[in-house]
Amino acid sequence: MAALGAESPLYLEPLLGIVFDLDGTLVISDQDFPRMRHEVVRLAELYGVTPGHLSVQELTAHLVQSALEEMRRTGAPETMEHRFQADVHRALDEIEMEALPKTHARAGAAELLAALEARGFRIGLLTRSSEKFSRAALQKTGLLPYFPNLRTRSAPGPAKPSPDALLLLLHDMDVAPGRALFVGDHRFDAECAVGARVRFYGILGETPGPDPMTVDRFRAAGASAVAKDLGELGQFLRVLAPPRAATTRA
Repeated sequence: MAALGAESPLYLEPLLGIVFDLDGTLVISDQDFPRMRHEVVRLAELYGVTPGHLSVQELTAHLVQSALEEMRRTGAPETMEHRFQADVHRALDEIEMEALPKTHARAGAAELLAALEARGFRIGLLTRSSEKFSRAALQKTGLLPYFPNLRTRSAPGPAKPSPDALLLLLHDMDVAPGRALFVGDHRFDAECAVGARVRFYGILGETPGPDPMTVDRFRAAGASAVAKDLGELGQFLRVLAPPRAATTRA
C-alpha cells in the first residue's frame, strides 16, 4: 500500500521551520471540549447574549467571537467585553488543567522532535490551549525543551485559527511563510495554514473522536500530505527511517 502522503512534495528545501499543533498532534490530553463549549455559551448568555443564538456545536473560538460580535452590535461597553473574555479564559484554563494528570505524549513525539532539532529545523508550537496548560503539558511529557517558540490563546493578539496567529509565530521564529510547514490533526489547523499561505501536513488522530479527520477530508481542506502517525511524518520529512520489517525464522 502506498504511503498516505507519498505522492505529495516533501518541501525539504527550502523548508526551514516546522510549527506543530499541541493537543491531538503531539500530546493526548482527553480535554473535555463539550464542557468548554457549554461553559462559553453559559457565560455569553450571562453577559447578555441572546439565549439560543450560540450553538455548542461550534468551535470554542467561534463561540467567543460570535458572542463578542453580538455584544458590539448591541452596544455593550468595551469593559464588558474584556470581563467576558477574562471569565472565559479563566473557566477554560480550569477545565484544561483538570486534564493534565492524564496527559501523555503521542507515540514518537520525542523521537521526531529530536530528529528535527538535530537537522537544524526551527520548531514552534501554535495551540488554542492556554499558556499554563501548554507549558505544563510539554514539561510533563518531556517535550518543552524543543519549543523555544510557542504561541497560545493566552498571548495578546489573534489566536488560532486566525492565520495572523501563525504568521506572528513565524515572525518570532524568523521563518518566512514560504519556508514553513504547519502540522495538525484538525480541519481548523489546515484552514489556519491555508489562510496564512503556509504548507500544511495533516496527521490522523491517535484516538479518533465522533467526527474524525480522514485523508480525503484533510486533502479537501488543503493538506499537501497526510501522515498516519508521527513516525510516518518523520519519514515524509526524511528525518526518520522506516521501521525495519520483522524477520521470521524458518
